[in-house]
Amino acid sequence: VQLQASGGGLVQAGGSLRLSCAASGRTFSSYAMGWFRQAPGKEREFVASINWNGGSTYYADSVKGRFTISRDNRKNTVYLQMNSLKPEDTSVYYCAAAKIHTPAGENYDYWGQGTQVTVSS
Repeated sequence: VQLQASGGGLVQAGGSLRLSCAASGRTFSSYAMGWFRQAPGKEREFVASINWNGGSTYYADSVKGRFTISRDNRKNTVYLQMNSLKPEDTSVYYCAAAKIHTPAGENYDYWGQGTQVTVSS
């Protein structure tokens, strides 16, 4: 599975962005998908994940109520809608695919290249 993340950019605090992650291959619907982020000098952290059919999601406490993960298996794409953005959300965001639905990054087998999100105060 090859993953291509897009949709990052510069936004003011309180604004919104929607990230997309397009996957290649016909097995996309068999994978759980996750979003992670990593800021300079910080460890990678889990943001959100969704199971194969969208029926189950997990969120980090820091983004609950502000971010929404969704997927469209017909389009081989997973999304991250980010609302009420804060400066502390500034990071490189990565999408990833895993055979099991988990927030643990070490279980993800495939990773996209990352897209930069910058939130100005």
